[in-house]
Amino acid sequence: MFLPRHNAHFVMGPTPLLLLGGAPVHEFLPPLHAPDGRVPLCDGWQLMPRLTMTVVDGPGDAGCLVQGAQAEDEAEEMSAWCSAVEQAGGAVVLSLDTLPDDLDWPALLTDGRAHGGFVPAPA
Repeated sequence: MFLPRHNAHFVMGPTPLLLLGGAPVHEFLPPLHAPDGRVPLCDGWQLMPRLTMTVVDGPGDAGCLVQGAQAEDEAEEMSAWCSAVEQAGGAVVLSLDTLPDDLDWPALLTDGRAHGGFVPAPA
């Protein structure tokens, strides 16, 4: 399954974040509940970031390709995000039914709308 770039945000931070909206893996990822901000591990999932696409691979047939950089002006940011994922050993994958205009992080971590957690990258 394929997720276009406009349905994903690649966010830099202490732990990189991949925010997905309308992803075909949403219902397969575990519901996220992290009131203390400690995001649980998504057991059985792995993340393979690349410049033009990122693979979110889950157990069984669950998984999707997320479109990465589409133009040269996006390549530098995407490359930095991929390097950050490699250094962190993975990223937090946060999936919602749709991407909201404003992100209320405390609500997203506790209200049950978000699915996901920390997804490791293969070594």
